[in-house]
Amino acid sequence: MLFFADSYALIDFVKGAPAYKKYFVEHEIITTKLNLLELYYSAMAESGEEKAEEYFNLFLAKTTEISDETLKKAAKFRFENKKRGISYIDAIGYQISLERKIKFLTGDKEFKGLPNVEFVK
Repeated sequence: MLFFADSYALIDFVKGAPAYKKYFVEHEIITTKLNLLELYYSAMAESGEEKAEEYFNLFLAKTTEISDETLKKAAKFRFENKKRGISYIDAIGYQISLERKIKFLTGDKEFKGLPNVEFVK
């Protein structure tokens, strides 16, 4: 099964959160370079630049491109859900998951209860 892993899922996985292990080991994931940006920043802050490079390179082959239409739809989704406080990067990832008909893997509370979400805390 294929999942879209958002930054929350990526960060928790590299930190060793057991709840995410099965998704990254037993399934395929995709993400975007924008999510890798957030992973890189988090890893650099927590563990230094060497680890940040390692994690970035680990997931680089799993990235997917973002079309212009996806960007527009993500902006519309974010606008329609502005009370939830969803980031641009998360809105883009969620839109990609909808377009590809795959689950959006996250632990972000903003997505709890939304359709097409695999919520893992």
